Amino acid sequence: MIATNISIAENDMLNQVEAIFQFATEAILITDNQGKIIRVNPSTEIMFGYSADEFIDQPIEMLIPNRLTERHIKHRQHFSECPHARSMGANFDLFAKRKDNSEFPVEVSLSPYTNSQGSFVIAFIIDITIRKKAENQLIAYKAELEKEVEERTMILKEAIQKLEQTKDELDNSLKREREVNSMKSRFISIASHEFRTPLATVLSSLSLVEKYSTLQDEEKRLKHIGRIKSSVRNLTDILNDFLSLNKLEEGKVMLNIESFNLHDLIENLMQELQGITKKGQKININCASNNSCVVNLDKTLVRNIIINLVSNAIKFSPENNNITISAALTDNELQLSVADQGIGIPEIDQKHLFERFFRSSNAGEIQGTGLGLSIVAHYVNLLKGTITFKSKENEGTTFFINLPRNF
Repeated sequence: MIATNISIAENDMLNQVEAIFQFATEAILITDNQGKIIRVNPSTEIMFGYSADEFIDQPIEMLIPNRLTERHIKHRQHFSECPHARSMGANFDLFAKRKDNSEFPVEVSLSPYTNSQGSFVIAFIIDITIRKKAENQLIAYKAELEKEVEERTMILKEAIQKLEQTKDELDNSLKREREVNSMKSRFISIASHEFRTPLATVLSSLSLVEKYSTLQDEEKRLKHIGRIKSSVRNLTDILNDFLSLNKLEEGKVMLNIESFNLHDLIENLMQELQGITKKGQKININCASNNSCVVNLDKTLVRNIIINLVSNAIKFSPENNNITISAALTDNELQLSVADQGIGIPEIDQKHLFERFFRSSNAGEIQGTGLGLSIVAHYVNLLKGTITFKSKENEGTTFFINLPRNF
């Protein structure tokens, strides 16, 4: 009776195992130790498109794509040497082949077992086409998302760069506006002072000239007429500075290149400038006086540069001091310098020397607009030259100008 019960239980278990084999949704096939198929379940038939009879005694490689057959045989042989339950396809994708030669991705698990009839392997095969499709879609979506993030990041970077550029432009515009406002204020202050002083002198001198009507008053009258002429000349210089700066900033100064003798130009200029020197001041010239002293430049600009520098030297130097103009020529360059023994430029002011409307802190009541050196720097730049200086307060200043000899 007990034996009968055991037999019934074994039969029930076998029936259950058989049911699992027959009705499992996964493909299940059994191979011998040579890799020949000895049994398949119905899901295997459906998955691969073969009937059960077509599987029997066929090598498992019938279900492997041709391009992978050789590699699979090596893997199977290696597995036979050391059989153990495992999943196949670690670190690479597995593919199976249907009867119609179409390929599809699969997931395979192997379970070896042994009985009285020999060694066998049960293979569980799952068609993962839908999963792979979803994975590929996810990968594609991820790549597309990364690309979109990269593009958005690039757009954001460009937007930030544009914002920074706009900010810089606004900062520069604000800075320029402040500079313009500052220059306007300085212009009004300088112009009002520089125009008022000579005009007041002209008016007072004219009033006095009217009173000196007799011959005995001739000397006094001439003195005041001289003051009037000097004041008018100062006003003319101021207006010329303003007009020159305006032309330079509007780009209206056109170069007129010509050949001329530099020595002759300097000699003629010194005769003109002697009339504005102070008592005891002397202008010395160091320049070769031969026909080789010829340059090819804009004569008017060179003339204005020298006049401005020498006029400043006269203005900022005391009586009984020397002013020296030196000129030297090389094959390619004109080297000019104007040296004085005047009040010099304080070190703290030197970095601002070529700025418009700037006047050094020790200029005091000496007349000037603060435009002369700015104009000179513009002229030198137009002629593609350089201007430098050295100065020490109460000892004097020397300006050095280098210009191409042939522009």
